[in-house]
Amino acid sequence: MSAEPAPLPDHHVLILGGTTEARRLAEALAGDPSYRVTTSLAGRVASPVLPPGGTRIGGFGGIAGLAAWIVAHEVTRVIDATHPFAERMSFNAAGAAALSGVPLLALRRPGWAPGPGDDWHFADSLGEAAGLLPGLGGRVFLTTGRMGLHTFAELTGTWFLVRSVDPPAGPVPPRLEVLLARGPFTLEDERELLARHRIDVLVTKDSGGSATAPKLTAAREAGIPVLVVRRPPVPAGVAETDSVEAVRDWLRM
Repeated sequence: MSAEPAPLPDHHVLILGGTTEARRLAEALAGDPSYRVTTSLAGRVASPVLPPGGTRIGGFGGIAGLAAWIVAHEVTRVIDATHPFAERMSFNAAGAAALSGVPLLALRRPGWAPGPGDDWHFADSLGEAAGLLPGLGGRVFLTTGRMGLHTFAELTGTWFLVRSVDPPAGPVPPRLEVLLARGPFTLEDERELLARHRIDVLVTKDSGGSATAPKLTAAREAGIPVLVVRRPPVPAGVAETDSVEAVRDWLRM
C-alpha cells in the first residue's frame, strides 16, 4: 500500500530579507509544513549567511519584475523585512503587492532614541552628515555601510575607520582604515575598538534593533558624540509590525 503524498503548503511566503529579523522569521517558519519560504537577498555581501528554506539572490527588475516573480512562483504572502535604509526595495514591494494583489506586511525594527548622557546629532542624508562631520571630530568610526563611502571621499582632513564584511570599492576617503569583520559585536568589543583607534566621533544610520546597538552604549560611556542619519520615508498604507510572532499570527489569518 503506497504512502499518502505529503500535503502541499498552504502558503508560499516571500521574505524580502538581509536583516536579523528576516533570518529569525525564516527560522521560525522552518519545519512548519504550512509554509514554503523563499528569502530574497540583495547580493551586496559576497558570502552571505543563508537562512533556512529557499533563497534567491539579486534584484527583481523593479516593481513589474517583482510582481511577475510573485505571480509566477505562486507567492501568497510577502514580508518586507529589508533594512530600514533599503528605501527603493520597500517601495517596490508595496507597488508589486498592489499590482499582484498579494498581501504585504512590513517587519520593521524600531528606531533608536537618545537617552541620558548621549550626545547625538542628526542628519537627513549621508551628504548632510559629511557636511556636519568636520565640526564634530577628526577620528571617525563610520558605520553607515561601505556602499556610501564615496560621500565622504572629499574629507581629506578626517581619519576614518570603517568596519565591513567585504572590502569597499570606488571612491573612498584618503585617510581610511578598513576592518573586515562580521558582527554581532559585544559592548566590550566596541569599547576596545573606540579606545584602540582613539575615536572621537561615531557616525551611524538609525538602523535600530539590538544587534548593532552596543556601539551607541560604548560611545555614551566614552563621552563621544554620535552623528545619526535619520531613516528615509516608508511607503504609505503598508501594514507593519516589529515582532516576528506578530508576523506568524498574520500569516495564520
